[in-house]
Amino acid sequence: MGRTQQDQSQSDGSPRLQASAGAAIALRYQENGHVTLPANQPGKPKNRGTVYVYGTTQPKVGEKLLDVYGVWTSDGTGGDGRGVLLSTQNFDDGRCYQVNGGDISETRQKEYTHEASQLTGADLWCQQDIQLPTTAPSGKLYTLYWVWNWPTAPGADPTYPQGKTEIYTTCMDVEVQGTSANKQQVTGDYIEGQDLNDAAIPSEFDNLSDQQSTEAPAATGASSAVTSSTDAKKATVTAWHTVGKTVTVSQDTTVTVDADQSSETLTKGSG
Repeated sequence: MGRTQQDQSQSDGSPRLQASAGAAIALRYQENGHVTLPANQPGKPKNRGTVYVYGTTQPKVGEKLLDVYGVWTSDGTGGDGRGVLLSTQNFDDGRCYQVNGGDISETRQKEYTHEASQLTGADLWCQQDIQLPTTAPSGKLYTLYWVWNWPTAPGADPTYPQGKTEIYTTCMDVEVQGTSANKQQVTGDYIEGQDLNDAAIPSEFDNLSDQQSTEAPAATGASSAVTSSTDAKKATVTAWHTVGKTVTVSQDTTVTVDADQSSETLTKGSG
């Protein structure tokens, strides 16, 4: 993975997701034991960290994490005004699990049984359900920045007596296509009995109705592998949870980006 992930280059075999303005999208990632084996990482938050999704129609090469994360706001007035905060959710969606012998995993395997799929295997992946802004322009690209804040509390790990900030990030683009009947705030009841490989998380889906659409700035290329669906209440895109190069932003603060970069730039994942 290289610097092409900062521009509109697209990885072979990983087509961009196509979705209409106002469409619901599920960003999915493996929990890799961070949820189901919490004792492996002492001092981590009970929600396993917080995931933020930012959106823009005006990305730029060399985008800096700290110019976006904690700066862009849901009303679009934060920072330089090029982007918006679309969603804030727990890393643990309350359902997801890696198949292992841990108590959490075994409980969830019984409660959330599903058939193994070619894409996700036997694990039930975590997800973050978002809605593209209703103002996203048709025929353009809309860029998503996914940021996971997973800190270690002070005193919990002797290696980091002062605590440690740990952040992971990846990016992708969506091709905004046409004008859909969905070009409004997502509403409606959750459909029970869905295949859990495709179903949204009920609580997160409900939250989409509360998300405010804002005038959002516009997108660019190179995404994770994707799967698409016409059902707004199902998963429509997969964002892979990858671990890459770690860079130091400040004392006791590290950021991991999923590309071989030498600075804390936001980069686009290729799966």
